[in-house]
Order: sequence, then structure tokens, then C-alpha cells
Amino acid sequence: MSERVNKFLGDTPGRTLIRLLVISFVVGIIMSTIGLTPIDLWYNLQDFVYRLYHLGFDAIWRISKYFVWGAVIVVPVFLLMRLMSFKR
Repeated sequence: MSERVNKFLGDTPGRTLIRLLVISFVVGIIMSTIGLTPIDLWYNLQDFVYRLYHLGFDAIWRISKYFVWGAVIVVPVFLLMRLMSFKR
């Protein structure tokens, strides 16, 4: 069972917890620097859903645009991560 937990987490639970703590701290510093709070993210999400509901068919274009914009960042990062793990 411990092997399955380690496989799910990608490492031991202790190391995973420490990694998450460090990443959370760095993200918190970045969010603080740009003046963004978790409640701002929540309000932005609510505003997005509200606008999406009221835009109707124009929302399809907005959603596809967000997917493309996100993919421009996410896909190269994913490929780099896979290439880096492939070298191991």
C-alpha cells in the first residue's frame, strides 16, 4: 500500500508535503507582489461565469480563446517537464 501511495504522490508523503509547502510559499509571495488575493481569484471566477451566462453565443469564442491562450503556456511547460523526466 505504501508503494501505491508513493506512486500516486510521485514521492514519499513527507517530501511531497515539503515540496507543496515551498511551492505554496513562492506562489504566495508572487501573488502578494502583484496584489492578488485568493478572494480576488474567486470574484474573477464569479465574474467570468456571470459574463459567460449573459454573453450567449459569443461565449463560445471567449472560451475557445481562453483555451488557446492557456495552451500556449501549458503545452510547452508540459513538454519540457516530460523531456526533463525522460532524461532520468
